Amino acid sequence: MSNRSALARRTSIALILTFTVLTTSVGVVAASMTASGLSAGDTDVTVPTWLYLATGGGTVGASALLTMLVTDREMIGTYHNRAIRASTDRLLTAGSLLLGVIGILGLVLIFVAGVAGPNIGLVSATVLVTFVGGRTLLTIIAYTVGNPWPALNPWRQIAKALPTGYKSYPTSCGSWPAVVALLTFVGLEVIAPLTSSPTILLLVLGFYSLFTLSGAVVFSPETWFQRGDPLSLWFRCYGAVAPIQRTENGFELRYPGSRLSDADLVTDTSLVAFVLALVWELTYSGFIVTPLGVQTIEFLVGLGVPPLLVYLAFLVGGFGLFWKVYWTAIDRTRERAETYLSRRYLGLRFATPLLAIAAGYHLAHYVGFGVSLWPSLLDALAMPLDPPPNPTRYALPGWFNYIEIAGILLGHVLAVWIAHTISFELFPGKLQAIRSQYPLIVVMIFFTMVSLYLVSQGTMNPPYIPN
Repeated sequence: MSNRSALARRTSIALILTFTVLTTSVGVVAASMTASGLSAGDTDVTVPTWLYLATGGGTVGASALLTMLVTDREMIGTYHNRAIRASTDRLLTAGSLLLGVIGILGLVLIFVAGVAGPNIGLVSATVLVTFVGGRTLLTIIAYTVGNPWPALNPWRQIAKALPTGYKSYPTSCGSWPAVVALLTFVGLEVIAPLTSSPTILLLVLGFYSLFTLSGAVVFSPETWFQRGDPLSLWFRCYGAVAPIQRTENGFELRYPGSRLSDADLVTDTSLVAFVLALVWELTYSGFIVTPLGVQTIEFLVGLGVPPLLVYLAFLVGGFGLFWKVYWTAIDRTRERAETYLSRRYLGLRFATPLLAIAAGYHLAHYVGFGVSLWPSLLDALAMPLDPPPNPTRYALPGWFNYIEIAGILLGHVLAVWIAHTISFELFPGKLQAIRSQYPLIVVMIFFTMVSLYLVSQGTMNPPYIPN
């Protein structure tokens, strides 16, 4: 076959698949309009839920097929290796000092407002700074711009002023303390009234402060905040998606997500578990507030199972299911690639694309929450001890649902591209690299359909939980 005919054939396939992507994307938008009620007055056509989910999964599948047409290793490497580097020592030092002061002042504000401020969640600076400022807005900045947490982290600043390094960190522990702590905090966020009671939130933050400062003092701040601290791993993982990356010599500007193909990002199985926990905790928090989740919880409680045990079983069992599905996909990947690379090594390398999915999930779940409560956060920061009784909140327009859907789809499409890049880096044969991606793409399509289903459903208060 001549080069011209081969090029024409590939171009035709690309155009057809591009049309497929556009068609499925239009289907997602139409379905979201029907689900949100935007088009109820203009048309009698109702898009079934199965079609809405199928179009979302089809978008990811079509993007995977388009990605597989890119087999030029030099072109793939260009996207992930090209970077603009800048060495700005003075700016870096000044910025770190400024962010360090802001972090300490923020921690002081949280504790002072929790003790002396109003004990009402919607107006408390303790609640708003923690959930709107930290969990939402700062995390969004971490994966859209760059990770500011190493300089902002107040607990790290405190630990540096204390005598540290009494013991060596056990290698066998890996990052498992951070995994357990993350799942514990997610569970407490659901079963405890952290967003409505600043006092209880302050108690949890006090326990966390004791936990992380003890680890930093015993093992040294460098080791602990690299391996065992859940917040540091949280922001480092999300920050790996961002275009601005910190280097030993300064900063570099890269294509979004290109850092995810680096081999030094996930280095042991405990970090794989942490990445899976990031994906699962968003799925879990979305599921338990949907009508299906509420009905399932009420059914199990009706059988005599204690409510807290039901929530705990969902949290731990769901994480275990994600762990099993991921490693099963890795086993199928290894079989299809017919490679001698170990199961563990493949699991480490292919875990990083899941961070793009986690970022998309986070954007879909929290961007509306952050935008809506942004004015309340400003009010609380201006008057932390005596905030206005009726805080300002933005009402989100109906089209805001598009941002949630776009976040999920873009996260999965980026994950497909990263997995494609890693496979071509690991396997010398083009067909071998393409075959290796099939199991992971199936998992990503499944995750897409599940997350779109959760976004499309109405939300309810989780039952048997204090409001």
